[in-house]
Amino acid sequence: MRFDILTIFPEAFESYFNTSIIKRAQAKKLLKINIFNLRKWTKDKHQTVDDRPYGGGAGMIFTLEPIFKALKDLKKHQKQVKTRVILFSLKGKKLTQKKLEQLKKYDRLILICPHYEGVDERVAKYLVDEEISIGDYILTGGELPAMILVDAITRLIPGAIKEDSLKEESFSSLLIKNLKLKIKNFGDGSVLIALPEMDKNLILATRNLANVETIQAKDLNALDLLSFKYLLMPKETIKVIKETFKK
Repeated sequence: MRFDILTIFPEAFESYFNTSIIKRAQAKKLLKINIFNLRKWTKDKHQTVDDRPYGGGAGMIFTLEPIFKALKDLKKHQKQVKTRVILFSLKGKKLTQKKLEQLKKYDRLILICPHYEGVDERVAKYLVDEEISIGDYILTGGELPAMILVDAITRLIPGAIKEDSLKEESFSSLLIKNLKLKIKNFGDGSVLIALPEMDKNLILATRNLANVETIQAKDLNALDLLSFKYLLMPKETIKVIKETFKK
């Protein structure tokens, strides 16, 4: 997997990409990360990449020309490689685990990190394959979203992390998705999940869900029942509770 990142702040990536899993994955040649300064494709002495929006408005936006030239240069190499160009934008589709699984199938991702008030609208319309957002909030630039995407995809590359860890994360993600669907039906309120026995994967899956706790059926008591608004448990838990009270 190869990442080509277009930014006006290449130094922002140095520390993060040279630590932990991403550093080891690069050392193993599982991925290659190239950071390009967009100012390289400007023609004036001040290396200007921005201008005021056409038609007026506050702030500055990236102009079309440097991005067009950069993509043209980058794409003329490795033409047979499966490539996708991504622009980080608040208007884009939310980055999800499903989207990450789709993106990891590409050989090369070109990531455009906007700054200021965004980019010339023609960039999104004609030069990129898709726009991606990491959430409904405003950041100073696209550098952090690029780091998040690279980090998340790196974890999915075979050999980047231990296979057992990857399987556990995949299973936990599925459990979280199913649990969220069930918990969403409850509306607001705390949820206690009573398990027939301790399940490591389920505990991992629920630890980052707000107002959700897990407990083993044999440890369930009246105080627990009164402390939570909802109780969620599989049929096997009921059997364990019955056996417990028989004793």
